[in-house]
Amino acid sequence: MTTAPDPAMTTAIAASDPAQAAAAPRVKFSSHGFCIDHPDPLLGEQLMANALGAVDRDAMEGILRQLVKASVSGGSPDQVNLSFMLSMVKSLRPRDSVEAMLVAQMVSVHVMAMRCAHHLAHAKDLAQHDSAARALGRLTRTFPAQIEALNRYRSHGEPAITVQNVKVEDGGNAIVGNVTQHANVIVSDKTPASTTRKAPKTAGSRRGRASAHAERDAQA
Repeated sequence: MTTAPDPAMTTAIAASDPAQAAAAPRVKFSSHGFCIDHPDPLLGEQLMANALGAVDRDAMEGILRQLVKASVSGGSPDQVNLSFMLSMVKSLRPRDSVEAMLVAQMVSVHVMAMRCAHHLAHAKDLAQHDSAARALGRLTRTFPAQIEALNRYRSHGEPAITVQNVKVEDGGNAIVGNVTQHANVIVSDKTPASTTRKAPKTAGSRRGRASAHAERDAQA
């Protein structure tokens, strides 16, 4: 069964029950594992797929299973952790498989970082303190790198560069207006304005012209 994100179905759900469409899908744990907690199993799967950015049922179940494992606390999956992670994934709105995997990693890294911060605060000796501090440092450096990767992927790898201060020397050209640069393309909202300046007249050139005038006067 295909459970790819369906904007039309999401719109229909929002029209019939806005609160249901706004809430992140929930997962219920049992002795046999876990399942999507929804009165309509098919609709529950569709909502979960939409939230995770999954392209089909296999992708949805795979990412969900990975998030369940990442939510483990004290040796077993944690309902509060998982609900938080699902809510964060939905708020980031992954749009395809790449974004779905990256966003799942991001929320997992955040949860692990907070877990390391807890261990650091409760370290009982220097070894525990150093171990937790190193792990926390690595995770907190990874998280902004993941944010940058997601932004670059969503902008097709062409980050915008805004130039604010430009100095133009004599003989140079400047573009008047806002400039946005993407890879090999520069776009301006106004036409180029030349700032080429004429070189100042030197004393030698003035003396040359004066001598020429004097010579013509003498011949006359």
